Amino acid sequence: MAAFFDFHNYQIALASLAAFFLLHLLRLSRRTPSSAPTRWPVIGMMPAVVRNISHIHDYVTQVLNESGGTFTFRGPTFARLDMLFTSDPANIHHIFVRRFHNYPKGPDFRAIFDVLGDGIFSSDSALWELHRRATLSLLNDDKFYALLETTVWDKVRTGLGPVLDHFSRSGTEFDLQDVLQRFSFDNICRFFLDHDPGSLSVDLPDVPCERALGDALEPLFYRHIVPKPVWKLQKWLDIGQERKLKESWEAFDDFIYEHIDTSSSHEGLNVFSSFVKAYEEGREKGLCSSNNLRRFLRDTFLGLLFAGRDSLSVSLTWFFWLISRSPQVEEKIREEMEEILKIKKGGEWRFFEMEECKGLVYLHAALCETLRLYPPIGLELKYAAEEDFLPSGHKVGPGTRVVVSFYSTGRLGSVWGDDWGEFRPERWVVEPGRVKNEPPARFPAFNVGPRSCPGKKMSFLEMKMVAAFMVHHFDVRAVEGQVVAPRNAIMLKARNGLRVRLTGKYRQ
Repeated sequence: MAAFFDFHNYQIALASLAAFFLLHLLRLSRRTPSSAPTRWPVIGMMPAVVRNISHIHDYVTQVLNESGGTFTFRGPTFARLDMLFTSDPANIHHIFVRRFHNYPKGPDFRAIFDVLGDGIFSSDSALWELHRRATLSLLNDDKFYALLETTVWDKVRTGLGPVLDHFSRSGTEFDLQDVLQRFSFDNICRFFLDHDPGSLSVDLPDVPCERALGDALEPLFYRHIVPKPVWKLQKWLDIGQERKLKESWEAFDDFIYEHIDTSSSHEGLNVFSSFVKAYEEGREKGLCSSNNLRRFLRDTFLGLLFAGRDSLSVSLTWFFWLISRSPQVEEKIREEMEEILKIKKGGEWRFFEMEECKGLVYLHAALCETLRLYPPIGLELKYAAEEDFLPSGHKVGPGTRVVVSFYSTGRLGSVWGDDWGEFRPERWVVEPGRVKNEPPARFPAFNVGPRSCPGKKMSFLEMKMVAAFMVHHFDVRAVEGQVVAPRNAIMLKARNGLRVRLTGKYRQ
């Protein structure tokens, strides 16, 4: 008899569960069609993530646009994956400026980005301020920009120019993103480590550290959306994305430690001195987790390698993708260069100095428009230290993970108008000779508030120098039929690269 009642209760439980799901589905069927993910019992909204993982940045953008710029994501009950997503400029200003100290990187961020150690991108509070002062000290040195210009043009002359000319003469297609990454990597290594790894040459050699910088981006992204116990288990088992990250980590350490030990300062500019002083101050104040100068320099330079290699290459890759689809924009850039720089057709390689590039307003506007649509970093994770209320009216509890989608901010119709999807540099030119200065919360390509990128000026000058050289000497055409979309990674790289063919305009 007891067995009968147990079976009967089991049937009732199953029927109740089935009725619950049927009622839930009926309620969903009556909703207005929307991209917003459905919240399921136990598993939360994870099915929507799995279903849209191949285009997650665009999916998040669509949901945020339909939700007024802010949306609460509910993860599985057991996984602690609840997050508040926002792209609302008012919320961004609140989080990054007005209540900056309430939104540190937090323990989750440091766990996800453990590979970066105590570097500027993963540190908070006093240690972060120490890093920032050291970086600004270097950037404000009178000799900095002279050395940067020399380093960039020397690599263009010996690396980028010959490689592009080779592909132009052979007529073969190649991955422009890969070439630009190699150019950026060699440059940043020469500048900070006084070493040219030679990754940019015609044969495109394999350089483990350069490859590792790209390989690490995907595992770091997946740590944002996979429950922490899952990726921790993968790390312990040494499998999947975590194995890839471990191999990258080893390549970073081998490369950076070797060249920290052998590096010497540039004549007239001691790149190391600012960071050595920062370490000594941090050690005295008990801010560094390691009492080891080599480890501190490793963390510092790894962060600079990540930023220096990918920000330039990512931005220029998307720039050439966009102008290859908008020939009228490319033609206006060339017309401006001919007028401002007094270019003479024919002759040898023409290099453009920083002072010359400052006058290229339309090129600057085209780069801003590129960064609006494709910021180098697609999203940033924050952590609420205390309870707060956002300007949008959303309550943020202590310990809440807040994901700010910079990618989505540049695609908000409420901010950029109904033509937000169009590549239109003219939206940035307010009058002849002047580029519109958008508030960082509306244009967060270089971050916002105290954590704004200190190298913004340097980045624009370097991008303009390289873009002007390439536009002047080559016609860059994207290969038809390829799918060009953002990769699921922290840096907003093109998933499959950018296949192009070149036609040389002027021969050396």
